[in-house]
This record gives sequence, structure tokens and C-alpha cells, in this order.
Amino acid sequence: MSLKKPSRFMGSIEQIPALLYLVKWLVICGIVGALAGTASAWFLISLDWATELRENNFILVMFLPVGGLLIGLLYYYAGKGTEGGNDLILDELHRPARIIPLKMAPLVFFGSVATHLFGGSAGREGTAVQMGGAIADQFTRIFKLRPRDRATLIIAGVSAGFASIFGTPLAGAVFALEVVILGRMRYEAIYPAFLAALIGDQICHAWGVPHMIYEVTIIPDMTFAGIFWVIIAGIIFGLAGMFYSKLSNSIYEFFKAKVYYPPLRPFIGGVIIIAGVLALGSTRYLGLGLPVIIESFHDEVPVYDFLFKILFTAITLGAGFKGGEVTPLFFIGATLGNALVWFIPLPLALLAAMGFIAVFAGATNTPIACTLMGIELFGADAGIYIGLACVTAYFFSGHTGIYGSQIVGSPKHILFGKHKGRSLRDL
Repeated sequence: MSLKKPSRFMGSIEQIPALLYLVKWLVICGIVGALAGTASAWFLISLDWATELRENNFILVMFLPVGGLLIGLLYYYAGKGTEGGNDLILDELHRPARIIPLKMAPLVFFGSVATHLFGGSAGREGTAVQMGGAIADQFTRIFKLRPRDRATLIIAGVSAGFASIFGTPLAGAVFALEVVILGRMRYEAIYPAFLAALIGDQICHAWGVPHMIYEVTIIPDMTFAGIFWVIIAGIIFGLAGMFYSKLSNSIYEFFKAKVYYPPLRPFIGGVIIIAGVLALGSTRYLGLGLPVIIESFHDEVPVYDFLFKILFTAITLGAGFKGGEVTPLFFIGATLGNALVWFIPLPLALLAAMGFIAVFAGATNTPIACTLMGIELFGADAGIYIGLACVTAYFFSGHTGIYGSQIVGSPKHILFGKHKGRSLRDL
């Protein structure tokens, strides 16, 4: 008995659901990408204003404890349900409970700008991710989305936020797919993630907001010796990412256990940071630290730069100030890579670029997204060096990370098999 061959007409009919899916997410991601890209553009403009004002008026740094107290009071009395930050976004993807409060977006916007205005050592990715995720989730009700589609929507918001804040749409899309579960990718959301990332990035550019440009001019041909040295560097970068993650989490737990009134935590943290600034006689480790990052690509910087940035950032965010951790991780990695030039025979700028990306990869457990970010920022020629450094750092950072709500999907090593299905905060 012969089977009837499907007609060409039936094959065309079967493509209609796929076409409707594409159109549906084109509309949704167009809205989400436009809003997230706009939010990122305004945030970047506000950060530039806050940074310039602080650098021209050192007295503002002396008000860091007061700024921290105001941020703490704002979140304590008006921010109920938003305190989890990036981990709240991941928790909603793992265990959906309720729509992410829209107030998370303005709260983290204000809190992050205030942190930078008074000199806290923080970044910007966390703010963009939280704004993108919170804005996107509001459309769950509007479009009456099912739980699975809601997860895709949040991923699209995260993707648009990350892509637009750094000007890296490929990395932004893959980051949103990769960060949810350690060792796994959410392929069901791949089209919306890429679409939202591209739209968010274009909208941010349309607002006339520039992104930092980094240059790596000397990239030698890869050799067996080069592979060896990149692996050595990757191990060091991974250990640095693990150290930062553990220290930041420990400081957070310390403040949580010892300071019972939450608004006082950033106040005390601000006092400690001011003490550090006065002791060092320098504001080098405050804010984003972009001038130092740029310097590390061209000139030798103090070998201890990365250690002080780890300490200042861990205290800032562990005490309860707001902002991301990725740009400080860029600082940590670039200056650490710069320091490695003393014994690793690779060009200084290339080592800085490898560290810039690889410490981030180790601390976030997103080696594929970070490799793509390295290619977008430094060019394809540097990709082989950055990719190997990222996967090595990912492996050697262990089951640690800055996102405690990440769930271990595929353990990094067979010895870690018992960790499968558990969140990093429970390990």
C-alpha cells in the first residue's frame, strides 16, 4: 500500500502558523524594543550627566552615604516587590508568580543614576535588564499571553535592554537566551530575542547616543604556544570572576545579617567607600571607570587596579546601591589582562580585551554571548582568542555567579552533577 504524497498546496498551508508567529512577535518586539531602547538611551544620557557632574564636583562623593540612605528609603517604602533586581527577572522565568511591577523600571533608573552621581562603583547592565524585563512584562496582560509566551516576552525585554545599553545586538540576544539556565539555551525564544535586540539597539542609536569604541590593533596568528597562554589567562580570568561573585555575595549576606534596617545598609556602605577614597587619595575606582578601561588598552596600569575595583564594587552593590555589575567586570578584566602582560607574551591590548570579556563570562556563566560581544566590540580577528578565554573562564569560575537565581541545567563538570536543577544561591 503506497502512502499519499503531501501536495504542494498542503505544504504551503502548514507554513501559515509560522508566518503568523513571525508577524505576532514582530509587532510585540517592535513595541518592546522601542520602549527598552528608549529607556536605555535616556539612562545613558543621565549617566553621562551624573558622571560629569560628580567628576567636576568632588564634594558630591562626600554625600554618598546620604544618597545611599535615600535609595534605601525609596526601595524600602516604595519598592516592595522589586528588591530582587536581576534575580527577580530570572525567578519569574523559572517560577512565574506575578507580573513584574512596572515601578521597577523608574526605581532602578533613579537608584542607578543616584549611585553614580554620588560615586558608587556600579555598572549599567542590571538597570537596562530590569527596565527591559519590567517594561516587556506589562504586555502580558495587554496581549493576553500564555505562560510560555510570557517567558519569551520577558526574554525579549532583557535582550532589548542588554543590546541597547552596550550596542551589541548579537550578544544581547544570546545573553538573554543563555543567562536563564546555566549550560542551556532557550531556543524557543530565539526569534523574539534577536528581533527585540536589533530593534532596541537601533532605537538607542536613533536617539543619538554613542557607545564606547575599543581598539585592538595587533592580533598575532594563533599558535600552539598562543593556545597555551590563552588558556592560562582564561583560568586567571575565571578565578577572578569567581572571587568577585563570592565576595559580593558574602558582603551582601553580611549586611543583611548585621544591619536589620535595610535603608541603613547603603548608608554604611557609603561611609566605607568614602573611607577607602580618602585612604587611597583617589576616585579612580568610583563609577563606571571607563577612562581606566580605555587606559588599560594603551598603557600599563597599576597591577592592583583590578583588586581595588573588585572591593569597591562588591561593597557598593553588596550594601544595597543600585546599578549593574558588568561594566565594573569589564574594568576588572581589562586591568587584570593589562597586568598579565608582565608574564604572558601576548600584546597588551589583546590581553586587556580578553580579560574585559572573559571575567564577565566567568561571573555570568554566559560564554557564548560573551564571545559574540567580544567579536562585536573588538572585531572577528580577535574572536578566536576571546572565545577560548571565555570558555576557559566559564569552566574555571565553577558553579558561582553574580545571578543567584541561575539554575544549573548542564553542570560544568561531572563532579558537579549533584548541582543539576539547583539555583546558584542554594549551592
